[in-house]
Amino acid sequence: MMEIRYSANPESFKHYTTEEIRKEFLVEKLFVKNEVVAVYSHVDRMVILGAMPVGDAVRLNQGVEIHKNFGTEYFLERREMGIFNLGGVGQVIADGETYQLGYKDCLYLTRGVKDVWFSSGDSSNPSKFYMVSAPAHCSYESKLIKIEDAGKKPMGSQEASNQRVIYQFIHPDVIQTCQLSMGMTVLEPGSVWNTMPSHTHERRSEVYCYFEMPEDNVVFHLMGQGQETRHIVTQNEQAIICPSWSIHGGAGTKNYTFIWAMGGENQVFDDMDEIPTTKLR
Repeated sequence: MMEIRYSANPESFKHYTTEEIRKEFLVEKLFVKNEVVAVYSHVDRMVILGAMPVGDAVRLNQGVEIHKNFGTEYFLERREMGIFNLGGVGQVIADGETYQLGYKDCLYLTRGVKDVWFSSGDSSNPSKFYMVSAPAHCSYESKLIKIEDAGKKPMGSQEASNQRVIYQFIHPDVIQTCQLSMGMTVLEPGSVWNTMPSHTHERRSEVYCYFEMPEDNVVFHLMGQGQETRHIVTQNEQAIICPSWSIHGGAGTKNYTFIWAMGGENQVFDDMDEIPTTKLR
């Protein structure tokens, strides 16, 4: 069954308890054996999904009441979707075409793809397909983007503890989409900070998925308005919904990697309101 999350306003958010913040914005368990985990967020109507096929193939529609949740006959009838593989080598079969995804490879599926299945190449090392879907009003071309073909932007410095590489996958410089953008940020050893100085972008919301974190490590994810910040302690393979009014960044107890996904009014990456670090409260 798909979980529904309704959007929160920033004034109410100021009074949330730790438990309420986690319940509203944190997706704690993305990968369940032979199931599709789905969380529908009313923040820009993004859907966060996870699939971990072990042995048998798993169908996208499994566990999702399509007509009830979307008013459509199939999931991508009026949606587009990005898929990252965070596990062993696996396959996505979309309308009969097979795409093989290795670790950190990405597949973009455009609006109109009717039938989607997931399978793992080795059940002892199953694939972990992490997905984000956004509404789409037009169709383009489904495309597999291998990690070696993604755009790469080194950023930050070791001195600032934020040396990292941003990989652009579903991005205007790489492929054309309706509104969805997705990529991956890899922090170098010794670096722990992401997305600082902070910013918001009123015309786009964002979803983060943290991974490559050892069991005994966490990321303190910062969110809230710049003058009223809160944090969520995040563990490996968990996702966080970031409304447009909220900053999204944080620091880990060790270096880590995260997938970012954005949807909203536009895909202009400098469309943001930066907040000087000294002004955060």
